Amino acid sequence: MKLFPALRAGMGAALALALLALLSSSSLPLLMAPFGASCAILFALPASPLARARNVIGGHLLTAAAGLLVLALLGSGPLALALAGGLGIALMVLTDTLHPPAGANPLLVILAPAAMPWSFLLTPVLSGAVLLVVAARLYHHGLAALPATTRGPT
Repeated sequence: MKLFPALRAGMGAALALALLALLSSSSLPLLMAPFGASCAILFALPASPLARARNVIGGHLLTAAAGLLVLALLGSGPLALALAGGLGIALMVLTDTLHPPAGANPLLVILAPAAMPWSFLLTPVLSGAVLLVVAARLYHHGLAALPATTRGPT
């Protein structure tokens, strides 16, 4: 039965997103939509190469930077959107930091109603991604420490 793994993954994602939401403020935003998809990988597929800290943090940083760079050079528009998305994906593949949810970051930057500042890379991108990775590691480490009977069937 897949009920217990589903509940474990859902509970981990909920706790991680709650942590980011509780720690966020208007001066320190830690949440962005692609982090919801990152949680799907971090908590449902923790052994996947896509869930490595390098992939989650590096993928989000590279793609957000690609979006900011293209926005600064070309502004917004369909061409900028396409180039930023393609550049972000190419950078992740080139650096072995592929993390599919991060592919949304350039679109988020280009489609934002107001221009994103370069500080977007620090918060929410870097700080939020690091907190998600730490939360996932702690959560999975805590589950592994539980007796098998407490964890439920796999």
